[in-house]
Amino acid sequence: MIEALVSIILVLASALMLVAAVGIIRLPDLVTRLHATTKSGVLAITLIMIAVAVFFSESGVTTRVMAIIVFTFITAPVAAHAIGRAGYFSGVGLWEKTKKDQLKEYYERQNSNEP
Repeated sequence: MIEALVSIILVLASALMLVAAVGIIRLPDLVTRLHATTKSGVLAITLIMIAVAVFFSESGVTTRVMAIIVFTFITAPVAAHAIGRAGYFSGVGLWEKTKKDQLKEYYERQNSNEP
C-alpha cells in the first residue's frame, strides 16, 4: 500500500518536472520561464520529499525532509528573483507582447533624480 502511494506521488512529481521542462522550451522570455520552472520545480521537489518521508516513515528522515522543503520554499523564489533581476539589468529583453514594463519606469525616474 505504501509503495503504491509513493509511486503515485513520484509520478505526480515527474509530471510537474515535465511541466517545468516544457515551460523552459515553450515560454517566450526569461521572466515567464523562471516563473514556470520555479513554481513547478518547487512543488515537484516537495512531492518527492514527501514520498521519501512516507516511504521511510522515520522521524529523522521526516525531520530532514521538512528542513529540505522549508529551505527550498525559501531559496527558490529568492534565487529566481535574483536571476530575473540580473537578466533584466544585463539587457535580456522582455517578450515583445509584454504590455507594461514597471521596472523601466521606476529606474528611469530614479536615474533622472526626480523625487
